[in-house]
Amino acid sequence: MKETKMLDYIKEVLENMPKDWVNLTTHRLDLYDEKLAKVQFLEQFENLFKDNNYQASALRDLPTAYDYIRLGHPLSSLLEWGIAQLHELDANNVISFSSQTMPVLAILRKNHLEHKKTQIIHTGFLPDYFDAEIIRRVYGYDFELKQAESAEDILEFNGSSIFMSQQHKIGALNLNPNIDFFINLHSHLGSVLVINGKENEAYVSDIQHVRRRETIAMTPVNSLKALHSLINQSSFEDKKSDFETDKIAVLEAIKKITGTSTKPLVASSGLSMQYAVMMGLIHDALDKHPGKAIKFLVPPNCYGGTNDQARRVAACLDNVEVVDLPVDGDNDMVKSIDTVLANIAKQDAIPYIIAEIPTNPRVEVPDLLQLKAVLSKERTTSNGESAIDPVFILDQTFCPNVHFLGEGEILSTVRTISYASGSKFPSGGQCTAGYCAGNTKTEGLMEKIEMHLQLCDNEATDSQMEILARQMPSMNQRIHDAYKNTREFVSFIEDVLPEAKINFVSEELAAQGFTPSVFSLDLPTKGNTAEEKEAHKRELNLKLINLMITEIPNESKFCVSYGQLKGCYWTIPATSTQGTTKEGDKDYIVRTSVSPNIDLKLHKKVFMDFVESI
Repeated sequence: MKETKMLDYIKEVLENMPKDWVNLTTHRLDLYDEKLAKVQFLEQFENLFKDNNYQASALRDLPTAYDYIRLGHPLSSLLEWGIAQLHELDANNVISFSSQTMPVLAILRKNHLEHKKTQIIHTGFLPDYFDAEIIRRVYGYDFELKQAESAEDILEFNGSSIFMSQQHKIGALNLNPNIDFFINLHSHLGSVLVINGKENEAYVSDIQHVRRRETIAMTPVNSLKALHSLINQSSFEDKKSDFETDKIAVLEAIKKITGTSTKPLVASSGLSMQYAVMMGLIHDALDKHPGKAIKFLVPPNCYGGTNDQARRVAACLDNVEVVDLPVDGDNDMVKSIDTVLANIAKQDAIPYIIAEIPTNPRVEVPDLLQLKAVLSKERTTSNGESAIDPVFILDQTFCPNVHFLGEGEILSTVRTISYASGSKFPSGGQCTAGYCAGNTKTEGLMEKIEMHLQLCDNEATDSQMEILARQMPSMNQRIHDAYKNTREFVSFIEDVLPEAKINFVSEELAAQGFTPSVFSLDLPTKGNTAEEKEAHKRELNLKLINLMITEIPNESKFCVSYGQLKGCYWTIPATSTQGTTKEGDKDYIVRTSVSPNIDLKLHKKVFMDFVESI
């Protein structure tokens, strides 16, 4: 009876839910408490369940489950809650993934760091891409592999027992107390991980962190399919898609946009792509330069996901280290790279550089000729031997239309891999997928990266590929139109609030093709001490954002993305995109993202109201 009531309620919710639950990639930060991600949403959702309230207005007023659907969203949270209800579990102990490999790697990562044994028991055959030898050698994880007929056959083990099985029904579980983790693999949808027993609840936050940084939650579209399977208590259908056709179209679009000829790769998110890049490069280093130290040069104030992920990879491998690379503000990217590469050359180590151009959030572009010269410079080790040349990993999410890699372009002669978050300009904010492309000097590296993208089962999903195939042909025009609106808005702010410091590209850089639609705003402040000035500025940041989203609710949003199809997005990097960045490196400024479709006249009026109020 209780189970029927719950499933009937979910059915009503799915019929009345806001369309944004399926279609949006970013959610409102003004309805979000990061410390209570998923929890706050489910607590208020359960109140609605107790009242049997599934009105559209009530569902629309629920707090944001996660600020970004890569991490989770209302439908993944609802799926996890439903499965937990069926088995009388805590919803925190059920975690859905788009990937079928990453939940296993998440457990292996924690056990590796805690020196705890792991056995992986599977029924039937493991997926082809689960390469145990590579996982042991490149990721550094240790485990035993065993096969069993069913969950009942699992005996007690001194360590963690993971039970993996292919399931055609959502929520099917046999909670044998000898099993610590159940991973149900669902063809084309992803996987659902269930953490069994109170003694394993300490794994929840670590597993969530892997889902946050190295992969994504089961997508809204696939979560919806899984929920329909759950409420019908039936097998889900594997509907045919045009995945291969869409993939061909997307790969051709990426080649055209980046001006490259090598095969591009498309992942479930920008960070999924970056993870494959990092692990592919580590794999290549182990093959070609065994025993040598690997150094990832990373700007300390760059996007928090990039920074955090790099350090998380390094934490698992003794021969990998992250080296800080100051790139903007009072620092010059080219000089910093030159200095750090000289030190790494002396150590005879392998240098991999991750950098954004333009930088985020300061929107700065280095001197590209000097950058090429520094990356091309031949260096020697302390023994006088030739040093290993760097690989430049370029995050060009702000300006994916700029040609860096093709024949005759500025970085065509330096080993360079470029990547971009597809949730921004490529999809117009409609999915989280990301992609990477390499120049002709990186063909071997790209093969290794593809291997790890597949091993992690982090390739873009069917629906993501379909969205990119539909959206990418119009991307460059959208970038052009959004830049025009942004330039006009920036010029207006410079006129009405000249005391503010605006970080945006110069007209000269724009003429070279750098036409982002993001700028950052350092508002003028007052106070007798540095502390008072900083506190006042932070108050002004929120005052501006709250005014914009209140006065223009249909267009202005408090959220972290950009490259959207409509409106204007506002955020404070220090409290959103730089979430895991060291406090001293955070930017407490306003970052604004403008779209090609915006009521700019109204935005100017409301901004003028803000100026007059201060």
